[in-house]
Amino acid sequence: MSVVPATQGPMVELPLADVLQFAAERETAGKLDEAEKLLERALKAAPDHPDALHLMGVVSFRKKRVEQAVKLMEQSLARGGGRPHYYRNLCEAYRYVGRYDEALAAGNRALAMAPEDPHTLTNLAILHYARLELDRTIELCEKAIRIDPKLPSAHFELSEALLLRGEFERGWDEYEWRYQIPGAGKLMPKTGKPQWDGKNLGNATLMLIADQGFGDAIQFCRYVPWAAERVPNLVVACSPELRPIIEQLPGVLRTFDRWELAGPWAAYCPLTGLPRLAGTRLENIPGETPYLRAEPDRIAHWSERLGELLPRGHKRIGIVWAGRPTHNNDRNRSVPLSTFAPLAAFPGVALVSLQKGPGQAQISKYFGRAPLISLGPELNDYRDTMAVLDQLDLIITVDTSVAHLAGAMGRPVWIMLPFAPDWRWLLDRPDTPWYPTIRLFRQRQPKTWGPVMDAVVEAFRLEMPC
Repeated sequence: MSVVPATQGPMVELPLADVLQFAAERETAGKLDEAEKLLERALKAAPDHPDALHLMGVVSFRKKRVEQAVKLMEQSLARGGGRPHYYRNLCEAYRYVGRYDEALAAGNRALAMAPEDPHTLTNLAILHYARLELDRTIELCEKAIRIDPKLPSAHFELSEALLLRGEFERGWDEYEWRYQIPGAGKLMPKTGKPQWDGKNLGNATLMLIADQGFGDAIQFCRYVPWAAERVPNLVVACSPELRPIIEQLPGVLRTFDRWELAGPWAAYCPLTGLPRLAGTRLENIPGETPYLRAEPDRIAHWSERLGELLPRGHKRIGIVWAGRPTHNNDRNRSVPLSTFAPLAAFPGVALVSLQKGPGQAQISKYFGRAPLISLGPELNDYRDTMAVLDQLDLIITVDTSVAHLAGAMGRPVWIMLPFAPDWRWLLDRPDTPWYPTIRLFRQRQPKTWGPVMDAVVEAFRLEMPC
């Protein structure tokens, strides 16, 4: 049997099987660097070992080296690593890189080998969501839940499919499983206090938590006044970036951004849990806007600043082409700045970049006809962003928090959506009941942004004459 040296302690020889077991334990515990070092030594001793190759693929996948993960998993199978969960994992890796047909073949192979494996069923359900085959997604999730009623990933994927189809009553209930998914960030420190059930708490204090991403918080903070009607004493835990937004809402006594500042409270609820408590259905989504507004002094500052930067008489079009790279669907929702080139060809248009983060670097390679002003470095917080949005004729963006912010302000927004959109945008429709001033432009095939921009340009030509 092949042996390799241990990674810690004195240099001793260990059986390969033991090293792989140690590596698997560290991978499961999230100690990926330690697992990788063990596997490197294992593969040095046995370069073609299928189990070592596959486990290194799993580690690579979790470290976001997905293309490398695919190659390692394929090598494992080529060298005889034909266990059901190897095909199951390869299904997910293929899906992640957009190789949907190969993902389906791998997932179905895993399912044929282990038809009662709830994790294979869930991976296939996620794949079918990406293919917008929602009936199959729901069928697979329901089967997985029958086998393992407490499998959070199956419940959560079921929620996304139901909510995307507008089946809110059941969808909200399934959505409550989101914080039980392994690896999901904790909502809050451990507590014995209850999650709010929507009932009056008398004089006790309710703590709302701005959970999930910035876009989620902006979308669901519309429910804060609804909660405040039932619980007059209401505080909100949120990041510093969100405080200028949350503090605008009626009924908020106080916001805080560190748990030690929470003060006494009787019950808690995440913002994303409020639609369920409010009994939200398609026909009663609270879509009144604006519920967020820019501050007058910031408007005055940015009115003067944009007047200095932009040519007079030009249409001011705000653009955002990329979201946070850490978002779990960013590879599908973000586009290169070059995608906006057809829009930049219009005369009388000035592009105003609201892009933040790594995507700003693409501006150095912009050579379009329309002037492009990069405001990202000057936007210190959402107060600045809201004031700029107030000065624009139109905002065209991918699915980012800026889209939610502009929608919440009642500003005209066009959103470019991937083929399988986030559940909140529903299916097929060009509008959204969440924000009356938002218009949706959808991919008809995965990863094909050209036709989406063609539709944007045609709508712009007809509706925004320069």
